[in-house]
Amino acid sequence: MASSPDVPSVGNTPENPGKGSPSGTPSTAGTSTGGERRGRVRARRAAVMAVPAALVAAGLAILTAQGALGVQFAISGMPFTVTATELKGTGFEQFGALDNMADGSPNAGDSGGQVLVVTSAIKNATLTKLCQSVDLGGTNLLITAGSGANKVTATDLTTDSTELSGDAAFDNIEIGNDASTLTKAGVKGPIGVFSQQADTVRIADLRQTNYATTAGVFKLPGLKLRFSGSGC
Repeated sequence: MASSPDVPSVGNTPENPGKGSPSGTPSTAGTSTGGERRGRVRARRAAVMAVPAALVAAGLAILTAQGALGVQFAISGMPFTVTATELKGTGFEQFGALDNMADGSPNAGDSGGQVLVVTSAIKNATLTKLCQSVDLGGTNLLITAGSGANKVTATDLTTDSTELSGDAAFDNIEIGNDASTLTKAGVKGPIGVFSQQADTVRIADLRQTNYATTAGVFKLPGLKLRFSGSGC
């Protein structure tokens, strides 16, 4: 087969070496495109890697909100008193549980660092004239709120108590449920544990001895914190 004559391409002259010539300046057009392509690939990979993390975070938030994944913390082992002239709530659950102190806690005594408690969960709660106090040995840390026109409100409220008293009334109460099947407040207790739940709860002259309290939102109008010679 006859070979084609060596004809210089357009612009391929000694004064202007061809763009494809080994001695010519390398073209940057392909490099720029390649850089953009590699940048897009890296961005896609980063996005794909971020998706599982985002899903896990969203899943944890949902599970916590539903009570399937409890927010656990080591209790101090120091009980505190909570009183209110009235508590009203919608979505009420109650079941037995164990609270644990931090390893080596000086408050463990002969308890092994565990306290048997009754967990009360309320989806939405309103409290009038809330008082909370903890005995620090010779003095009390005292907190009061909701004594004025605005009452204390809480969502997803849980309290771990060893004592609870007051005049209580419930609507549509169910007693004897397995704690793992509760539905009223979005919290599920341990399987095989005795529990009860109701659509609503009202307790007048509430008094509790608590070891822990949690809430999604806790609003305390007229909050006052101070030291006092007496508790609630």
